[in-house]
Formats: sequence, structure tokens, C-alpha cells
Amino acid sequence: MAETLLATASERQVWVTRYFQEYVRHSRFMPYMSNADVNKGGIILTKFQAEEEAKRTINIPFIGRLKSAGVTGAAALDGIEEELTNFNCPITVDWRRNAVRIPKSTSFRTEINLWDAAKDALRVWESEKLRDDIIRAFGHVIIDANGAVVPYETATAAQQNTWVAGNSDRVLFGTANSYYSTTFATALGNVTAAMKASSAMMGLAKRIAKLADPHIRPFRVEDGDGREFYVAFHGARTFRDLKADSTIIAANTGARAREGLGMEKNPIFQDGDLIYDGVIHREIPEIDAWCVSAGANPNGGAGFNGVGSSGADVRPIYLCGGGAVGVAWGQEPTPRTDMIKDYGFRPGVAIEELLGVKKINFNGVQNGVVTVFAGAAADS
Repeated sequence: MAETLLATASERQVWVTRYFQEYVRHSRFMPYMSNADVNKGGIILTKFQAEEEAKRTINIPFIGRLKSAGVTGAAALDGIEEELTNFNCPITVDWRRNAVRIPKSTSFRTEINLWDAAKDALRVWESEKLRDDIIRAFGHVIIDANGAVVPYETATAAQQNTWVAGNSDRVLFGTANSYYSTTFATALGNVTAAMKASSAMMGLAKRIAKLADPHIRPFRVEDGDGREFYVAFHGARTFRDLKADSTIIAANTGARAREGLGMEKNPIFQDGDLIYDGVIHREIPEIDAWCVSAGANPNGGAGFNGVGSSGADVRPIYLCGGGAVGVAWGQEPTPRTDMIKDYGFRPGVAIEELLGVKKINFNGVQNGVVTVFAGAAADS
């Protein structure tokens, strides 16, 4: 009796598709990723463009809003047309690879089984790498009007000053705009331990986002009633402080809808996102790990520890609208196998992808994020 068998190539493609979906989903940023246009998409914009070489550039364009008053009545429009503002954010892609070897003595007999055995380990590895890349991108320091950025951990004091001066309408140090300084270290030094993440602080950050020019477009606008939502990404420390804020506690006890299975859904009793005043607050605990391991801070200290007033620890919060970070793929994750090592006794499977992750910025200005710096002491 003749039987139809699934071609190995088809099976591989299904595996690749599932692998890619799973590893992106487990990065914790998946709900806020979109491949739509920069003016319509999510907080983290994704773009796919076939490339084969490292260090190639994938571009994300931006068209600004029109600002002129136009004309009314019989006034002539000819000759006073408004220039269409447009910028471009280049993202450089590079290779990322990892591999697992499993000797035949562990009883894996076929290539597909080998993929299955290594899939979970490689997926977790890539999920963590993508998550960490996005966290680092939120902290990128913009150093010129052409879109160049450097990681916070390698930025010089002069580069940090350039960034904070060019983004004065989209940064917040502590609890008031008055703590801002064009000298980044001075502004950080104005943040006290008492300036913890709170509903009032995040409300101010939201108003900063609304007034920034170019505008920071809300992440989501509810059709019909026009309600706008932003998303704030917190490390564990600032999320802890926000949960303890009396206004947040009162909102969750006195104003929150009493849904079925309320104890399972109310964030007072269960961990999860907080929503208040049109801001969705999501905890990404690894932000704190990055803050501590951010290398030799040019201003002294390890990352953000001890840089505030009287040696206070400081932590960033990223209040985001659309188009804050870009993730560009030149090649999606692709499996490679090595069946020759040790005369075929130790076969291996590898994953390779070509990608770049960067804070989206145009003309030296970060596009979709207000960077907030709050006091955040370690747990005693």
C-alpha cells in the first residue's frame, strides 16, 4: 500500500516557524511588538528584510506631522506649502548563533529528533538574548542627529550630556521637571531615595509624553471614546514601589471592577500588570539586573547604583508609546546541523539569525519613549 510521507524540508519549515514564534513570545515583550508602519505600529517595531551579510543596514522611515496653520478663505496656498518632515532610523544587523551537541550515546537517532531535543534550550537562550537586547536598546544613548547610538554602559559623560540635552522634553528625573539638568550626572544626582515610583510620578511622565514635540503617539487609542494608553516597563524595584503606592492600592481596592474570581485577577493578590490613569505598567525584572551590570559607568559606580543624591540607587522606567525600539531581522532563526564531528558520533544542531536591535530615534530625538529616573533602594 502506498503511503504519503511529509517531506523533511516541510517538517523543518514547520519547526522553524514554531521556534520563531515561541522564542519571540517568551521574551516578555511580545504583546507590544508589531511589524506595522512606524506611525501605526506597536512599541517595539519589527522589520524583516532579506539580507545575507553582517553589518548591513535596515532602515525604518518616519514621516512627521504637519504643523503649519494652512490657509483659510480665499488666501493663496500656492508657494507656502509645508515641507513634509521625514527622517530615517538605520539599524545595523549582525549574526547571532548558538549550538548544542548531543552524542549518539544519548540515543537520538534522527536529525529531527535532535532538533526536538535542543529546541527548548535554544529557545530559552534566544528569548533571553532578545529580551536583554531590548532592555539595552531602551537605555541607548543617542549621540548625533544621524541616528547613531551607543550602549549606556560605554557612553562617555559628554555623550550622555548630548543625549539628555537633545531629549529634554522626554526625560524625567525624580518627581518634578525642575530636577532636570543638561549635565546628565547632575540630573541623576538630583534624584533622592525618597523619589520612588508612584502614580503621581507616572502621571507626570504621561503628561510629558503628551506634550513632547515630535509627539509620542499613544500605544493604543480606544475607538469610540478616544481613551489613550501608554505602557511603562519597570524593573523589580520600581514596580515594587509602584504597587505600594497608596493611590494604586486604593484604586485596586475601592475602584476596581469586582469580576468573577476577583482574587485570582486582582494584582493586589496576584502578580501581573498594573493599570492606572491610562498607563499599563509591566514588570521586566531583568531591567534591574542590567542596571547593576551596566559596566564601568563613566560617572562612577556600577550601573545606576549609588548615582543619586547622597548615594541613592536610581532605576530607569520607560514610559512608551508607539515606535520606541526597532528590531530588524535580515534572517529569521534558521537551524544548521553538523553530522560530521567525531566521525558522525557527536552530531550538533545550531541556530543562527541576522538581527539588530536599537532605540528608534530621528534627528537625535528618541521617538516613542519618556525615560524616567526614580529612586529605588535595594530590599533591606
